[in-house]
Amino acid sequence: MSDLFEGLKKKVSGRGLRIVFPEALDERILKAASRLAEENLVTPLLIGAADQVQAKAQELGVSLEGAQIFDPASYEGMDELVAAFVERRKGKATEEQARKILLDVNYFGTMLVYVNKADGLVSGATHSTADTVRPALQIIKTKEGVKKTSGVFIMVRGDEKYVFADCAINIAPDSMDLAEIAIESAKTAEMFDIEPRVAMLSFSTKGSAKSEETERVVAAVEEAKRREPSLVLDGEFQFDAAFVPSVAKSKAPGSPIQGDANVFIFPSLEAGNIGYKIAQRLGGFEAVGPILQGLNRPVNDLSRGCNEEDVYKLALITAAQAL
Repeated sequence: MSDLFEGLKKKVSGRGLRIVFPEALDERILKAASRLAEENLVTPLLIGAADQVQAKAQELGVSLEGAQIFDPASYEGMDELVAAFVERRKGKATEEQARKILLDVNYFGTMLVYVNKADGLVSGATHSTADTVRPALQIIKTKEGVKKTSGVFIMVRGDEKYVFADCAINIAPDSMDLAEIAIESAKTAEMFDIEPRVAMLSFSTKGSAKSEETERVVAAVEEAKRREPSLVLDGEFQFDAAFVPSVAKSKAPGSPIQGDANVFIFPSLEAGNIGYKIAQRLGGFEAVGPILQGLNRPVNDLSRGCNEEDVYKLALITAAQAL
């Protein structure tokens, strides 16, 4: 695990990347932000009333040197944010409504990212996933050619690193969604110095079973290959055919994936969520994430049960995504 994040530190160190933390009064956030600033990894942008944030930092004994505090109630650039928000929402919010909405720390922080005053955002320590993701989908939106955001976990055990997706967002992806998730997950893998070899998972290997579910994965494989012909990707696979060379040799002898896949695309959120938790709890893997992918600018969601180290690591990931 240390190697994984040492690599990210080298990528982001000294780059002056600005990461927004809308939950500046949370102890875990302040401690992680202080570390990130002290190590010159990112510039934390803390959202909240300056006197309250400074008092909380003093109470915790942490330094805010190298961090910046933004108070939505007194922010001098609010007129610019309001105008940009009204334009972005295309008639779905009046100026008066926008001023009220942007007092919400997640909307305010997301707008800082949108207008290039920040490079990414990390929230969710005290807010729900919806509170974190909704502003991102409304304001930052997905990249051109990407219809939906998705959530991946980097599964780490010793020197082993794998990508599991989608384990966080899309409940029942169709074949176009699965193809998109596969391509975006391969890009995420590269960020972590994983050369992607993508397996599209099912309960069937190369036609051993046929159903609406397996055909959806088959169609996803065809679409992903059409979009990214240079990507090493195949399916449909049962997990053992994607991961065990002897099984691959028997079940999929002509496949470019011969038990050496490192990016696993699950056919549904149900399968992905169950799969990563089994690997985590029975297999002893550490699950890093969820990491949101497919957005124009990086926004990531913490668990409300997170600790300081989780905040620190997700901020590093968010900074790396911004590069």
